[in-house]
Amino acid sequence: MVTTVRNGIAIKVHGNANHPATHGALCTKVSRYPERTYHPERILQPLRRVGPKGSGQFETVSWDVALQDIASRLKAIASQGPRGPERILPYSYAGTMGQVQGESMAARFFNKLGASQLDYTICASAGGEGLTQTLGGKLGMRVQFFAESKLIVIWGSNSIGSNLHFWRHVQTAKRNGARVICIDPRRTETAEKCHEHIALLPGTDGALALAMMHELIVHDWLDHDYIDRFTTGWEQLRQRALEWSPERAAAICGVSPEQICALARDYGMAGVRGEPAAIRMNYGLQRVHGGGNAVRAIACLPALTGAWRHRAGGVLLSSSGTFSVDKAALQRPDLRAGKTARTINMVTIGDDLLRKSSETFGPAIEAVLVYNSNPVAVAPESSKVVAGFAREDLFTVVLEHFLTDTADYADYVLPATTQLEHWDIHTSYGHTDVLLNRPSIAPLGQARPNTEIFRGLARHMDFTDSCFADDDLTLCQSAFGSNVDFSALQRDGFVPLPVEDAPFAKGGFPTPSGKCEFFSARLEQQGLDGLPGYVPNHEVPRTGTSYPLAFISPPARNFLNSTFVNVKSLRDIEGAPLLEISVQDASERGIASGDVVRVFNPRGSYRCTARVSDRARAGVVHGLGIWWRKLGLDGRNVNELTSQNLTDMGRGPTFYDCVVQVEKSSKP
Repeated sequence: MVTTVRNGIAIKVHGNANHPATHGALCTKVSRYPERTYHPERILQPLRRVGPKGSGQFETVSWDVALQDIASRLKAIASQGPRGPERILPYSYAGTMGQVQGESMAARFFNKLGASQLDYTICASAGGEGLTQTLGGKLGMRVQFFAESKLIVIWGSNSIGSNLHFWRHVQTAKRNGARVICIDPRRTETAEKCHEHIALLPGTDGALALAMMHELIVHDWLDHDYIDRFTTGWEQLRQRALEWSPERAAAICGVSPEQICALARDYGMAGVRGEPAAIRMNYGLQRVHGGGNAVRAIACLPALTGAWRHRAGGVLLSSSGTFSVDKAALQRPDLRAGKTARTINMVTIGDDLLRKSSETFGPAIEAVLVYNSNPVAVAPESSKVVAGFAREDLFTVVLEHFLTDTADYADYVLPATTQLEHWDIHTSYGHTDVLLNRPSIAPLGQARPNTEIFRGLARHMDFTDSCFADDDLTLCQSAFGSNVDFSALQRDGFVPLPVEDAPFAKGGFPTPSGKCEFFSARLEQQGLDGLPGYVPNHEVPRTGTSYPLAFISPPARNFLNSTFVNVKSLRDIEGAPLLEISVQDASERGIASGDVVRVFNPRGSYRCTARVSDRARAGVVHGLGIWWRKLGLDGRNVNELTSQNLTDMGRGPTFYDCVVQVEKSSKP
């Protein structure tokens, strides 16, 4: 990204035309970054709470007053016996998307303090675990080679809205005659532009993948040489797959057997003809109970047909395993001096903030420091999250740009810098370039980078280790060490990592066996199924029950989780919190587009505006997220309905594994 600056003010941002992976393109969201940076509601001074928790009432204070008081409170909490530091919890995720403003100085601070550790699971841990158990890591084909594929299956991704740079390669492939198929419960903008859309029911992807395997085996659309040389567990997988006829899977997936057979034929015959077939998975399909197994099953497909032999064949979910970030150098776990602390899953923060001290849980949480995240809006079962943050005995500090839903519950809100105002270093979800983020303008007001805020807290906590004096440029340099030419990174803004064009053409999987592991001994040792299978959702909608509709909460196109929701130009495009509902389901409930509806289940309810749309299939409704709760009709959002249930592996969230009922609201 390149920023145009005049007289010290950022005028516009645009893509770097010299960057091959993006070719100067930016999505609509990021193109509005100056509007977000100069937003009139931007927090530019430290704030201290003066009203009730949740009221958003604060007074300004100096940095010294804020840091000294915070440090004093943390010292007092940490001094409560050997496990006192564990009463303090960091809560963060990917707000800055960077290695330096994310977990560098902050991690050093919490490691030195001995605080509880956070299990970073809220996005993609199930899929990451499934991929690692099959391929050996979060690795896959190179994104630019999708342009050469002859068949592209986009599985669980609205690429136009969330992966624009990948979609550019899809368009190139289409122009060159490729067939493109989208598998998604929702008829997204991406699905509309594909040759075929398979609208399966949420959480049934594993069954579909197993039925595809069934057809590949029955019709012998297999690369036996690749299977023999570069896979393990074939006979066991073969037996499992033959149990999954298209008819059996169709009854579960809510699609026709003919669609499943045609999909398998397209995929299998591409291999028979020696044409590259590529699968682009994304995170939607793994946010259900069986998400890890679904990713495992899909990741097996390219090894069955030998698609990995081509640089334009294989599968891609995440490229993050390519990036050799030196986390030990950045985060300094040695500062814990050999002491261990419990780990809190960020998905279950609602329950965990409400737990009392116990032998199994440990000490109750008495302080939370939130940065790069907005858990009151984004964490599941938000009624419990709100109740936890509303505790008067919970000391809460939030590093933020705005008074978000979470910041409203803080005792202190500390003004943080935006991407335009600090140094950082970035990896990628798709391509394999390391990226440098330079500050293009001076920090507005009294805003400080996350790193500087934690340096200040370390000083007030009397932490004297020399690592707390490292500046941000030093941290950027240490992120990759000698693995990246930092001078080239400073010169160009990006450095490609050395990655093979066809990484698994001759095997070489980074698994214990060196092969694609259809059967995982590691999973079996954990007491789990060593083979990929279909794991039903925690919550399965059934006709005639109190909650007959499946509910998913895909992102609104112009928001990035809860980021950008308060940017007026983007919020104006979205209009209002929406529920997409099919014609059939709307008709049965007397609902028309524009009606205010109540969406509810045993965990809670929220009201929003209905949109009767062919984007929704019968039996599935879509609550587009993630709106700030305070901007909703009744101060709630979609996560009032989601649960804290976890995935089959990876301890991840199950946002799209949810059942509800919908009714026309009695209130306007």
